[in-house]
Parts: sequence; C-alpha cells; structure tokens
Amino acid sequence: MASTAKNVKPAKSTLPAADVQEFRGALSKFLSEKDDSGRKWANAKWGVYAFYDYEGEPIYVGQTNEQLRVRIQRHLTNQRTDAVAMRILDLFEVAEVSIWPLWEYEGVKKGQPRFKDAFVHLNALEYAVYLDAIAKSRFKAILNEKIPPVSQPIVLPASLRRNVISDRVRAERGHPDIRIERRAETISRLASVARERGEVSEGLRRVLVIQAVRLAYLASTRLAYVEGRELPSPDVIDMEALVGSVLAEFSDPKGEESDAMDASLDGELEQDDPDSAG
Repeated sequence: MASTAKNVKPAKSTLPAADVQEFRGALSKFLSEKDDSGRKWANAKWGVYAFYDYEGEPIYVGQTNEQLRVRIQRHLTNQRTDAVAMRILDLFEVAEVSIWPLWEYEGVKKGQPRFKDAFVHLNALEYAVYLDAIAKSRFKAILNEKIPPVSQPIVLPASLRRNVISDRVRAERGHPDIRIERRAETISRLASVARERGEVSEGLRRVLVIQAVRLAYLASTRLAYVEGRELPSPDVIDMEALVGSVLAEFSDPKGEESDAMDASLDGELEQDDPDSAG
C-alpha cells in the first residue's frame, strides 16, 4: 500500500480569509512603528486611541492603561472587548487608527503614588480626543457607548495615524452597496442585543440611533449618486435633537460608573489572555 502524507495542522495565522490576513498584516505593521526615540508607539502602557472609517470619519475613541498594543489588538483581532461583543463597533468599518501615548507614566501601576494623577491625565486625554473627534465628525457624534468623563482641556501629545487596510481591501469593502448592507446588519445585531438583554445602557441605545443615522446618510448619498443628483449635506441631520448632548453622559457626566466597569473588565481580560501583548 502506498504511503500517504501525514496530515499537518495548519498555523492559525493562515486560516483567516485573504482580506483579514491583509488587515492584520497592516495592523501589525502599524503597531510596530517607532517614534524618533526608537520606541514603538503602541508599546506605551498609557494612552488613547481612535478608529476611523473609509471616509476618515472618526467612529470610536478609547483609552487604556494596560498597553495600547494590547487594547487595539483586542478590538480589531481577538474580538474580546465590550464594544465588539455588544455589536457597537464593526471591525470591517475600521480603515485608519490613531494613537496618543502618554510615555511619562510608563511603569506606573495601581496603588502607586502617581497612579491617580496618571488616571486623571488619561481621562483628560481621552475626553480631549473625543471632543476633537466630535468636532471633525460630519454627524457630530461617534459610536462610543460611554461618553468619556468631562475633564479639563489639555494639549494633545504627539500622535501616530495610519491606514490599516490595503488599496485592494478598501476598493472591495468600501463599495457603497457593501457598506450599506454591512451597516444594516450591524444595526440589526445591535438591536437584537437591546431586545434580548432588555436592560442595556442608555449609551447603547444612543449608538443604535447614531448607527441608523449613518446608514440613512450612506443610503441617501448612494441614491443621489445613481440618480445624478447633488449629494445631500450631513448638515440636514440634527444629531442633538435625536440623541441629546454627546458632550457628557446624561446620567454619569464624571464617568464614575464607567471607571468601575473598565477596571473590572481589564482585570478579567488580563486573567484570560496574559500573553496577548505578543
């Protein structure tokens, strides 16, 4: 009997579809970029990050004190963050990423004298980046379930912003019909979360409205394009009339509830995935 080749288990990195592999390759390259001091930007323990869609529209802002690399990878590869699990953030909509590291707090840990000052600074940076994102958004709103705690204005530190999708993937995923279908599916899944869980945050319901507005605008611009009409202006959308102020959480403006939840989530993730920094 002729011998047969022994089956070999494939490497996990070869299993994703080609577009996902390209995305992860571009993300890995971004996370490996170094600053003028030779430090990898994403290796900063403390910092803030932001995601942008195919038009450069800001869609999400977050913070971390466990390492920028770890938190961004959890969002965009492991799918183990609350924003992804709750169907608030669609990974396929992320085309660019920015990071703002706070290098001065490297090595600062909970319980140490500087931890409180570092955390206050981190909150202030997240709020400053969030306000900048709101100002630059055509809809004057982004997809954060929890608005960062209101903080004193600060000057933004040096940042890095890069594309994390190839031209081929942008051409494929960026087609308006694909994005309309994908966004409608995201809204459906988010609505299912609200319906199945029932007791969800006010912020999740706000995000549902914002996603619906984003879908309506995308579909309306597609219609205008195929009809040869002038594209509608996003100025016709009064987001504040639809969802209220997005500058502070109505029931928790200081972010006290979110601080407790984030600390709990970070602890769970560190226990579950101690080697994710890779």
